[in-house]
Amino acid sequence: MNLLELFAQHDISILIIIAFASLFAGFIDAIVGGGGLIQFPAFMILFPNSSIPTAFGTNKIAGLSGTSIAAVQYSKRVQFNWKLLTITAITSFVFSFIGAKLVSQIDVNILKPFIFFVLIIIAIYTFKKKDFGTIASKKLTENKKYIFGLLLGVIIGFYDGFLGPGTGSFLVLGFVALLGFEFLEASAYAKVINCVTNVSALYVFISQGDYIIEIAIIMAVSNVLGSIVGSRMAILKGNTFIRKIFLFVVCIMIIRYGYDVFFS
Repeated sequence: MNLLELFAQHDISILIIIAFASLFAGFIDAIVGGGGLIQFPAFMILFPNSSIPTAFGTNKIAGLSGTSIAAVQYSKRVQFNWKLLTITAITSFVFSFIGAKLVSQIDVNILKPFIFFVLIIIAIYTFKKKDFGTIASKKLTENKKYIFGLLLGVIIGFYDGFLGPGTGSFLVLGFVALLGFEFLEASAYAKVINCVTNVSALYVFISQGDYIIEIAIIMAVSNVLGSIVGSRMAILKGNTFIRKIFLFVVCIMIIRYGYDVFFS
């Protein structure tokens, strides 16, 4: 069966909706992460018979495509500390792989109440502290930077492989809160590391056949287009704009995890 025949199996309206959802997800994700909060639920609603691993695999193909483009866009404007980036990326890669391996063996719902309350605290703090992420706030020694980068890689890497939604936002938060980065710089680092964690987790899902190739292609193309627009807008408008989008994404995450904890 060729690719056109695979597309023909699906209702055209469903393909259009998932394309627009992925476009918006790519736009949001490129700015501050959290595109999976839009893309993943859209996939599950439109393809309710798909397994959770298949949903993860298909979404990560699309997410990696858009995130890679955003990482390239940011790399043109932000000067990286390559040692810090490498330490965090390698640690994230390893623990994302571990998280993806454990996702079918451990009940993911045990973490959701904790994440829900953490998100509320993050939203309140970010809203009240107006300069949070708008200026570089810490002067750390190189060793402390590497330790915090390692810690960030362990926690966020595992989260990305195990649960996933909002990983980019948590990375941005980590770089701002722990390392004192501005939002724009934090977003640049988050995009590169998110690429690495996506590759790690995606290897597991693809090797298991957990993806729908024709839907992944549509989502990937749309995600890339949204990512190009989002990253350019973030670079153009700067930290204040990114902070507002960050708050928006955190509020979406609170609603999502709140629903899972209290109603699902």
